[in-house]
Amino acid sequence: MERKFNKQQKQHVRTGDTVEVIAGNAKGKRGVISEVITSKQRVVVDGVNMMKKHVKPSAQSPQGEIREFAGSIHISNVMLVDPATGKPTRTGRKENDKGKLQRFSKETGKFI
Repeated sequence: MERKFNKQQKQHVRTGDTVEVIAGNAKGKRGVISEVITSKQRVVVDGVNMMKKHVKPSAQSPQGEIREFAGSIHISNVMLVDPATGKPTRTGRKENDKGKLQRFSKETGKFI
């Protein structure tokens, strides 16, 4: 069910984060997030949920081709990998010394 108001929720991951898939067919795989689709609460992770698309012949490719690309998965099925320890971790938000909210690892307590 889609949201009826325009306020976007804060997500626990961002583009460029290294994540580990914690549920589904690709459980245990790691990759970098290339796109976050906030309206649908989905993310595109490089190398995970690979799909194929058949493309008709055209002037650029007279033979036609089969393109392979990464499909999206739900944001709840990924967990951020802590850069310090290399393990998946839960995240929270707290103020840093400058008074700005910043993500931190709940296991180590260090800022990410």
